[in-house]
Amino acid sequence: MKIIIFDDDPTGSQTVYGCPLLLNWDEKTLEKAFTKSSPLVFILANTRSLSSVLAVKKTREICSSIKKFFLREGYSKDDYFYISRGDSTLRGHGVLEPAILAEELGPFHATFHIPAFLEGGRTTENGIHYLNGIPVHTTDFGHDNIFGFSTSDLAHWIEEKSFGKIQAENILHVEIKHLDMAFNNEDGFKSLLSFLSKLENNISVIVDAKLPHHLEILARAIKVVSKEKRFLFRTAASFINALSELPSNPQDTADLVSLKSKNNHFEYKPGLIIVGSHMKLATDQLEVLLKDDFCEGLEIPVSKLAAIFTLEDCYEEILVLEEILLSKIDDILSVKKVPVLYTTREEMKFSSTSQRMNFGLELAEFMAILVGKINNKFGYIISKGGITTQLLLQKGLNFTQVDLKGQILPGLSIVKSNSKKCDLPVVTFPGNLGNEKTLLESFRLMESNS
Repeated sequence: MKIIIFDDDPTGSQTVYGCPLLLNWDEKTLEKAFTKSSPLVFILANTRSLSSVLAVKKTREICSSIKKFFLREGYSKDDYFYISRGDSTLRGHGVLEPAILAEELGPFHATFHIPAFLEGGRTTENGIHYLNGIPVHTTDFGHDNIFGFSTSDLAHWIEEKSFGKIQAENILHVEIKHLDMAFNNEDGFKSLLSFLSKLENNISVIVDAKLPHHLEILARAIKVVSKEKRFLFRTAASFINALSELPSNPQDTADLVSLKSKNNHFEYKPGLIIVGSHMKLATDQLEVLLKDDFCEGLEIPVSKLAAIFTLEDCYEEILVLEEILLSKIDDILSVKKVPVLYTTREEMKFSSTSQRMNFGLELAEFMAILVGKINNKFGYIISKGGITTQLLLQKGLNFTQVDLKGQILPGLSIVKSNSKKCDLPVVTFPGNLGNEKTLLESFRLMESNS
């Protein structure tokens, strides 16, 4: 049974490999994806970059395309698992998106909320979601300017994000002790099956998870009851790995690094690093990276770009700024260093959330188009930040689909297109992943055979 994942940014495939990531959902692209042997199809909706109104519109648009494709091919929507993949630190439209999927692709007997991303230190215990043992609402992610929240208690988080439509007292809870019992003995597993078989009316269910076997036993039980029950999932990446049951990737890190593009002399081309994420973690990682002698930073002046965007006819001004930046990138390459293209670290203030989100999209698109004009000079790109990466793949490199090759570090994927025009690999680096040295570590890995 194939698993269709609606990914709210392009990094949710960070625990799996060998599957297509779709940046377009027209009939031809869907047909190509569904003929692949992988059990997984990721649709990169990028809704985390959108307002709630636009996120609903895009989700319905994708569902409409899928239903038309199914109708033409004679497929049944009941024959698939559907996952709304969201952020393991609870940012995004975490309650709204699965609600729209339920309207479009339902009915479902339950919606499971499973934000655990074990590879990144995100766990859930007693219904409380943690980042490295710290309640996630107390971290920078909980204070996000757009998607902030006041509680790490998932039942109350769902109530908060549904504006009271889903009451915490009506939400069910699969606890760690239940999953351990199901894993350790047959009676415990039968008890879990009994619980799942009684779910009705798309009830919300939160799931604890601290270790891989918690998700693996739940996935096993879900598959047993899937002939009689239809479930929807809002999860982080780890549950996707459990449900798909992929074997270990036959390609190791050295194989993935060797995907880099070469020049006419069969030498690896230099890399490019772009950093769009404004999370404090991303800024800390950037500071560490720029201390490396083989890198040289190039700042995109965000306030200047914002002023240009306000002009009635801004095209010429944008071209001038592009030419300045492209010339500086050439200067960096001429001294055999790797350019690090990053946005000004101070966040700008906006009068509304929608203005802030719109500017974020314009900024990411500017970076994407800039890089797209010179992509043939590089052997690989490390792209930091979900919106930045989505628009790089979609509008900078003009890909409609990429293939996920695997991870060079836990949670850090490398993707590649089969396009004849551009086949350089891109490392998709989530804004919230790793510690302050992870960006530097990924750069050194990508340069390890150069």
